Amino acid sequence: MALDTKLRPYEVLAVAIRAEIEAADFYAGILGQVKNILLQQKLKFLVMEEKKHRKILERLHGQRFPEVELKIPDRPARPGTSAAWNEKASILDLFKIALEAEKLAEQYYRDARSVVADAGSQKMLEYLSRVERSHYFLIRSEIDLLSRFPDYYDAEDFHLGGDLFHIGP
Repeated sequence: MALDTKLRPYEVLAVAIRAEIEAADFYAGILGQVKNILLQQKLKFLVMEEKKHRKILERLHGQRFPEVELKIPDRPARPGTSAAWNEKASILDLFKIALEAEKLAEQYYRDARSVVADAGSQKMLEYLSRVERSHYFLIRSEIDLLSRFPDYYDAEDFHLGGDLFHIGP
């Protein structure tokens, strides 16, 4: 997604904060539908990561723009996960939405580097871009598991010899 070039640097950060809030809420929503302990841990990790990103961005805004009040938009200026949330969607479909959102977030942070002037902010946005990329690959691996084992998310634990694992030659 192309970055809105009309946004000022502090607005770029505010849009990113809104997206991080939505991402944390989205992962928390999926978490509420998952029984598998390992998948729950991964989703908790993603919720924690997105909350951490929000704090990083808020701190960056405060350091770089102390004279500007932080105004987080009510709705994102870029596609987000909340718009795609559907109570009837399968877990696999929700993970596919998350995959696309992480890809968009990575691109947004990469593009946002050109809007901020100082090297410190550029490095922080590069860091966030790379972290979103790591989330992309984590989610992609979960999509693979969910595709191969559709009930993976619904099993509280792995049952050796059961449907999720093949034991033997």
